[in-house]
Amino acid sequence: MNIKMKTLGFTAKQELTEFVNEKVGRLSLFYSKIISTEVCLCTEKSGTKENKLCDIRLIIPGNDLMTSAQCKTFEEAIAQAVDVLVKRIEKRKSKIPVRLKNKIV
Repeated sequence: MNIKMKTLGFTAKQELTEFVNEKVGRLSLFYSKIISTEVCLCTEKSGTKENKLCDIRLIIPGNDLMTSAQCKTFEEAIAQAVDVLVKRIEKRKSKIPVRLKNKIV
């Protein structure tokens, strides 16, 4: 799986890049047909402390899955977005007909 990370308005440290690769790379354990993943990190200009925004787009055959999360830190936002994608993957896999499950998973 190819992971593309984009940061808007800042340069990501090595630790943040490794965290993204670890958390987003975990998604391939749940769905083997993932083509690539696009992660966009940015800070939102607002008066609250929860101004770190993470958008993740999961490129898979058929319709892509997208989610975003906004938290106090990028690590929290990434973890929250990945958890939402895991739930969406499980929901999508449950809707696949039984005859196709063996071919996809």
